[in-house]
Amino acid sequence: MARIPDSFIQDLLNRVDIVDVVDRYVPLKKGGANYMACCPFHNEKSPSFTVSPTKQFYHCFGCGAHGTAITFMMEHAGLGFVDAVKELAQGAGMQVPQEEPTVADIKAAQQRAVVESLDLPGVMRRTCEYYREQLKRSPRAIQYLKKRGLSGEIAARFGLGYAPEGWQALEQAFHDYGANPALVESGLVKEKDGRRYDVFRDRVMFPIVNQRGAIIGFGGRVLDGGEPKYLNSPETVLFEKGRELYGLYQARQAIRDAGRVIVVEGYMDVVSLAQFGVGYAVATLGTSTTPFHIQKLMRQSDRIVFCFDGDKAGRKAAWRALENALPMLADDKRLEFLFLPETEDPDTYVRHFGKDAFEDLMERDALPLTAFMLRELASQVDLQSDEGRARLVKLAQPLVTQIQAQALSLMVRKRLAELLGIEADELDRLFGIRVARPSKRGKSAPAAGGKRQPLSRTRQIIQWLLRRPGWAQHIRLPATTQEDPETLAMIALQRALAAQPGMVHAAQVLEHFRDTEHEGLLRHVAAQAMDEKDAFSDDEAWSDLNGLLDQLTLGAFDERIDWLRRRSQSADFTLDEMKELNQLLVEKDRARQGAR
Repeated sequence: MARIPDSFIQDLLNRVDIVDVVDRYVPLKKGGANYMACCPFHNEKSPSFTVSPTKQFYHCFGCGAHGTAITFMMEHAGLGFVDAVKELAQGAGMQVPQEEPTVADIKAAQQRAVVESLDLPGVMRRTCEYYREQLKRSPRAIQYLKKRGLSGEIAARFGLGYAPEGWQALEQAFHDYGANPALVESGLVKEKDGRRYDVFRDRVMFPIVNQRGAIIGFGGRVLDGGEPKYLNSPETVLFEKGRELYGLYQARQAIRDAGRVIVVEGYMDVVSLAQFGVGYAVATLGTSTTPFHIQKLMRQSDRIVFCFDGDKAGRKAAWRALENALPMLADDKRLEFLFLPETEDPDTYVRHFGKDAFEDLMERDALPLTAFMLRELASQVDLQSDEGRARLVKLAQPLVTQIQAQALSLMVRKRLAELLGIEADELDRLFGIRVARPSKRGKSAPAAGGKRQPLSRTRQIIQWLLRRPGWAQHIRLPATTQEDPETLAMIALQRALAAQPGMVHAAQVLEHFRDTEHEGLLRHVAAQAMDEKDAFSDDEAWSDLNGLLDQLTLGAFDERIDWLRRRSQSADFTLDEMKELNQLLVEKDRARQGAR
């Protein structure tokens, strides 16, 4: 279908008042500048659900639910995005227009129409039944599973099967094999030069099940020494590997009973752990741990243990999981990392030593996320030299400043300061984390990050732009090579606001970024600002924002200067690079003078 124009969404949010929208469903009471109620999304006795008329945004300090008027209609009334917009528009007396569909829209609509007529879930169920039947008929596959220590009960619990060796074995299950489009759309069959062939051949099959219990894809493992060892279904309309976790459907009750979830790397790890009584394991599906995985895991348990091999690849996977988890850490959540001996993986370890030994190892050796982070960073520098400690500050800053959990952030900054041999407040100044200070009017003005949690410079700038979107047209961000989520979100936000001056409050901005890679971080920053009073006058706020930009500019100079100074130690340091270094030192000095 044609899309709803973004301009209409902005006009709609200008017309509706989130207080009126929420009050239709949840009676609100005035509480200072905002409105309060008991949260409609979880049970509570005292109100922690806040609605801001100035920000046009709601946030619950109990369960973390937050969003715009559109989000509220989607979450509370169970509507899709389009229906939520139509409902709000009807109440505002507005007619929802639709843009003329683009070529891409038409193609996507045609694809959806085809998919809706194919019954892909039914095709997946039928295929799973076929693979399970073939397992019973394959002594070789049965022997393989027995050799791995798996019982028939566990094989049945996870729906394990076997894909025969033939190039078109699925023809036995689908008599219309050569013409059935669902087989191609589901990723079970490929087509080349007018001929079809099965994707999975001579493999033990692991059905991938979503949280509703529907089969959405498959993973297959070779029985012998072929390559690739593991093969996943391609991404389809049913299956997006960056959002799914293998074994979560089967593990839900065990996760609740154990009070933890362990994340491993492979299907066989999950199944073997379950065989030996560790039923609370899940696995990523041939991809790094994504922010969607982290969010899903945090909804399942307060304790998450990532279990990786101790080799270079395992540590690389662990670091990627750490980077994606940092912005979502909470003081009531535990994220830990367990590294097994290099000769072991969870499957072999639990078979060799048993459940008790595996769980004892987890309790004894699992590293808290922050301890793992500091250990890895410290291993990259020489802590005995001033240069090495300065390098550690540079490495740690973009990571530590992403941690918004108040107590956890404080603890990790204190530990890092101890490593560096400096005071914690000195480290905060190096990181650009500001404390409350008297304003020009003599009153105590909170830092842009608020009293609860100091923010990085980048988040403070994001917060100012969410509070005063119109200012984006009058500022210039310094050039940087940083590609961390905060920096990328800040750049995208400033560009969007400069290009669309009609966005005047945070709700419009957040809806503009709906379904983008920056949505989660921007919503998080907006939610943090809900309990903060903006005690700055416009002059003070403008001065504060420009001060942050000056500091960011100096940081950008330092970034390039540090790189050039390291380059100057090499034999291929060029004359142009020397000139650039000298020029940057002059420009940095000018910028520092201007910032005073």
